[in-house]
Parts: sequence; structure tokens; C-alpha cells
Amino acid sequence: MMRILRVPSGIVACALAALVWCVSVDTARAVQQKPAAPAAPAASSQVALPNKPDTLHFAVIGDNGTGEQAEYEVGEQLLTWYNRFPFPIVLMMGDNIYGSDRPQDFVKKFEAPYKGLLDKGVKFYATLGNHDSREQRYYKYFNMDGKLYYSFKAPKEDVRFFVFESSYMDQPQAKWIEAELKASNEKWKIAYFHHPLYSSSMTHGSTVKLRQVLEPLLIQYNVSLVLSGHDHVYERLKPQNGIQYFVEGSSGELRNGDLRPGSRDTAVGYDTDRAFVLMEVDGDNLTFNAISRQGTVVDSGVIPRRK
Repeated sequence: MMRILRVPSGIVACALAALVWCVSVDTARAVQQKPAAPAAPAASSQVALPNKPDTLHFAVIGDNGTGEQAEYEVGEQLLTWYNRFPFPIVLMMGDNIYGSDRPQDFVKKFEAPYKGLLDKGVKFYATLGNHDSREQRYYKYFNMDGKLYYSFKAPKEDVRFFVFESSYMDQPQAKWIEAELKASNEKWKIAYFHHPLYSSSMTHGSTVKLRQVLEPLLIQYNVSLVLSGHDHVYERLKPQNGIQYFVEGSSGELRNGDLRPGSRDTAVGYDTDRAFVLMEVDGDNLTFNAISRQGTVVDSGVIPRRK
């Protein structure tokens, strides 16, 4: 169900000034399998991560907070790859804690699955999904500092991350987004939030009304990369208006076979197992590897910075 408030805005012509929707999600469970040791890219079509000591390394997970065995296995695989490709930060695409979020739930659904990374000082930066309570913004390990939306500069390279709250895109947030993007002088601008602007999944798919609000700003202020979750698959979209979009909503939940066959917007999709993404920014290029729960590289490539 969606309620739309139409308010005149100088930010985007004819844009929606507020979006509110309630989303019901059906979950599908994949067959649990023991993760194999990570395999280095072997096929000629795969692009290895440069893994340079002075570049920005980071990981991307989404819709992970189930507390189930599959989430733990993804956490183990992340730790295995961290030992080869040390990343100081992990971006979380929302639906971080499914169901109840009592103190013991944060342990079971977050602290225990990623204990190895937390013990090494890796910092997780969350956005909120439609299954997350707003009080999660105060949870110290999500590094939101009590804010529903925020930005932060990466520890290496000329990169700033912009984190939106996409379940309720009101006018104050839209104004903040424009002001924050406009004020940023970083070469790389990377935005992430829960609901995808583009998606080829059959369950949810593209969030068109949110796209009408955000896409003009992302184009105008030279955002290079947009990451989202919500659909429980991995998908790399073909660039849209010069921007590269990814959906990574399969780090805990999975909808097996949910990607629409033959979608003209899909560059590469993977909907048969859980996954996460590793990324590395090196100057004007970003290299990525999407990796399955088994440790197999299922997609890889290089994204140039928008100029």
C-alpha cells in the first residue's frame, strides 16, 4: 500500500515530495550448503580485484539479518575473503534485523555472524530497510549516530558515501540530499539505500516513484554508483543515464529464481544462492567481485568514475 503526498518542490520538477509505503515480504529459503574455500577468478571474463595496499576496499551486504545458518555461512565467507582482501568497511543495504530486535537478537542476527570481522575492527555502516525499526539508528555497530540519513567520507581514496532512508522519502530528506550532494567535492559519490530504483525482480522490482524523486539529483550531482537491497537477489543493472546500479539483497534472504528472464535492464543476475560484493576504488576506476556463499565469483568488472 502506498500513500503519496504531492507538494510543490524546487528540487525536482514535478517530483514527489513525500513517499510512504508499507511493504510485505515473502521469504524463500535456499538449501543450506557448506561453503567452499574461495576460488580466485579463473575465467578470462572475470576481473581480479587489484588488491592494492593504498586503495579503498569495501564490502556490500543486504537483507542479511535473519540469524539463520545461511547468514552465518556468508559471514564466514566474508571473513575468509577479508584475510585475502582486507576491507575496513561494510555497507549494509537494509533489513539488517528481521523480526524482533531485542538485545539478544542483535547478538544472534548481527554480532555473532560477523564476530570475526568486528574483532578485526571492521566498521559496518547501515541504512534502514522496511523490516528495520527506526531505533536501530542508535545501535553502535551500525554507525548511524542516531541519524536516519547521513554521509561519510571513506578512509582512503577521494570517496564519499551518501546513505538515504528510502522507506519514507519526505521533503526535508530530499532537501538534505540535494544540499549534501551539492556540497560534496569528492570525486567519487556513491549512494546507497534499501529500495532499488531499478530492479528486474518479479517480487518487488523498480521503485519508480522513488526514482522520480532521486534520479534527477543523482544525475545532476554526478553520482557514479548506486547500491540497494530489498529484492533478495544479486543484480548488476546496465548503466542507466550514466549511473551504475546494483541490487544486493541476498546476503541472508534469497528468492530463488526471482529475476525476470530476458530483462533488458539486467547486465548480470544471480538468484540461486546468497551473495555479497567486494569493491575496490583505485583512482578513476572501481573494480567489483560479486561472490556467492560458496566463495565463487559470480560477476566481476570495472566501473569508471563519472566525470
